[in-house]
Amino acid sequence: MTSDFFKRIETQYNHKLPFVVYRKPNEHQVNALLQETNDLHFTSDFSEKGFVFSPFDAAEETVLIPLEGAKSIHANAIASETISNLLKKKRSHINENLKEKEQHINLIKKGVEAISNKQFKKVVLSRQETVTISDPNPIAILKNLLNTYASAFVYCWYHPKVGLWLGATPETLIKIEGNQFSIMALAGTQDYKDTLDVVWQDKEKQEQQFVTDFIIDNLKPVVESFKVSDVETVKAGNLLHLKTMISARLKSESNLREIISVLHPTPAVCGLPKQDTKQFILDNEHYDRTFYTGFLGELNMETKLQSRSAKRNIENRAYTIKRKSTRLYVNLRCMQLKNAEAIIYVGGGITKHSNPESEWEETVSKSLVIKHVL
Repeated sequence: MTSDFFKRIETQYNHKLPFVVYRKPNEHQVNALLQETNDLHFTSDFSEKGFVFSPFDAAEETVLIPLEGAKSIHANAIASETISNLLKKKRSHINENLKEKEQHINLIKKGVEAISNKQFKKVVLSRQETVTISDPNPIAILKNLLNTYASAFVYCWYHPKVGLWLGATPETLIKIEGNQFSIMALAGTQDYKDTLDVVWQDKEKQEQQFVTDFIIDNLKPVVESFKVSDVETVKAGNLLHLKTMISARLKSESNLREIISVLHPTPAVCGLPKQDTKQFILDNEHYDRTFYTGFLGELNMETKLQSRSAKRNIENRAYTIKRKSTRLYVNLRCMQLKNAEAIIYVGGGITKHSNPESEWEETVSKSLVIKHVL
């Protein structure tokens, strides 16, 4: 039963043992991995099986909850409540910190100036916001996220030696089934106002194209062919984004570590060119993103696929294929819980067309995704 499922998670948390609870986009099943010890594990080459939690800075280690030595449990999604009504909360109820606003606008101006000086084409700049919460119970917050964001990857991740994180991210980094994989190019943001039929400005279109081009150009050496979808407008919580799906077949000699090193961090969370913008972020944001804009998800887990035998088989019976699967998501729309505070992380892509005041407003809209469930 669902209540027993969450009681086990709460017991794991009270015993200060690592765990992750998550639900994939548009699925009903909630999954959990409960680590049996409080040991801290890291990936060595992404050939392990389990759940990974990786920081923004690829120079730092990726944390692993290994499948071996962990208990895997599942439950059906909890019944929908009225949490989604929170999305209708008026902006007038949101207090803006004028000092934070000034600091972020100045940071954006600095980014636009660097782009004008041809230091780089695009940079993603972010900030953190601390909110005091009355009930710091992560399980209650997780349930709110599960009820509110059906189309997002929703998670609660905990390790006593690292910290406690929750989120509802709309963006897939990579999905691999056997030698087939797909990648999402997601960029551009505007508020959802009851319709997907909206006009996108040049700034958002250019930002999205930067991400798509980067993925295609950098993955050419490791794949056999590409298929790129049309750009579409998609809804994520109270926001709209531009999305392109890129699918391909991996070359037989390609490996996951190589693919991740090429992709992460993408222009959707860092900028273009990667190294120049990453250094600009580290030098100018004046806070540590840690796991915000990193990635997380299932690593080399087995999936069972139902298929049919060939026509020559008279009985034509169904059979099951087991295939190695990796699904990684970019850690956006997330927060870190510390004592009675939630540290919320938000940002946006900056191009030569960016308006600093509008970029600030975009981060405020993104912060509401998390604030609504606290």
